[in-house]
Amino acid sequence: MMALSLGPGWPQVQSERRLDGDAGITLWRPMICACVDIGTNTTRVLVAELKDGRLIEVLQQRAFTRIGMAPQIPQEKIAEVARVVEVATAAIRAALNRDEFLAGMPVAVEILDEDEEARMAFLGATATLAAELPGTVAVVDVGGGSTEIAVGTVAGGVEWSSSFLVGSGVLADRYLRSDPPGLDELRAARDHAMEVLATRAFPSAESAVAVGGSAASLRAVVGDALDPPALKRALGILCAGPCSDVAARYSLDAER
Repeated sequence: MMALSLGPGWPQVQSERRLDGDAGITLWRPMICACVDIGTNTTRVLVAELKDGRLIEVLQQRAFTRIGMAPQIPQEKIAEVARVVEVATAAIRAALNRDEFLAGMPVAVEILDEDEEARMAFLGATATLAAELPGTVAVVDVGGGSTEIAVGTVAGGVEWSSSFLVGSGVLADRYLRSDPPGLDELRAARDHAMEVLATRAFPSAESAVAVGGSAASLRAVVGDALDPPALKRALGILCAGPCSDVAARYSLDAER
């Protein structure tokens, strides 16, 4: 029997092994883990197999549920609740009527606090890397309503983390009114993000990994490396025409 513990407050997940009496071979039954994440823009489902201490993606799906970051979750969104969900993040965490929303769930939902959300992003990102990164790693998770940054090592886990109330959905809803957005709109969104991020000092890291829907979309547009030249190129591509045209060209969802 092998157990995986995600940390205090989380249940252990177990996989079993049995001994084949005829062949004398130990056979492992694969351990399948599932995670449902309710975010500001999207609700995601990830199913993965634990193999040799690493998570191998089996299935990933998402839906643009667009709960948003209003003081209260819209009644029409509460009425849409029909599926089993277990984990919620910034949108639910900040909602004044989150208890009303959660009351419609068929199972209890764990609302991750900021530190736990960052820790889980770090754990998921570092466990699914094709090759283990040496030294200090920063994991940046840009969500719709918040951004989590966690810094640590693959072996030792998170050493520092912080959550910022700025995300792609918040910036788009507040500043990006045109399609494509104008230069003034982009500057306003950038200035807001920089102002929020400047409220805390960041520790140094030898490498960085971006996760989340925004990172996945940028990867489809400019490739794996999101360095400054790539991000500048992505900005030019994304602002070159209406979002529907860009989405069709790169096989993205126009909502993104």
